[in-house]
Amino acid sequence: MAPYQEEDEVSDDRKLTELISEIVDKGATTVEDVHRAIADMPLEVLDRLEIAPATTQEVRRIQDQSIGAIYDLIREVNQRVAQLAADLLEGGGKKERDAE
Repeated sequence: MAPYQEEDEVSDDRKLTELISEIVDKGATTVEDVHRAIADMPLEVLDRLEIAPATTQEVRRIQDQSIGAIYDLIREVNQRVAQLAADLLEGGGKKERDAE
């Protein structure tokens, strides 16, 4: 295979890796938004009933931090997997070129 074809394949592989990573990241953000909206529903009811507003506010704060931490971790893992895939693709292409 010609060197430029290998580079094109690596480039295509990298683009695919980036696309998948972007899709996972956007999906995580969408799910996080839905998660936050659903989790907030009972707190909105408590707000309207004016039952223990300080407690409701504290629960909301802790809940927001917890949900945020979970989805931040998902995004971080996604970034690391994408980088690992990119490194493997680049390393695999280099090994093939070195063997020729």
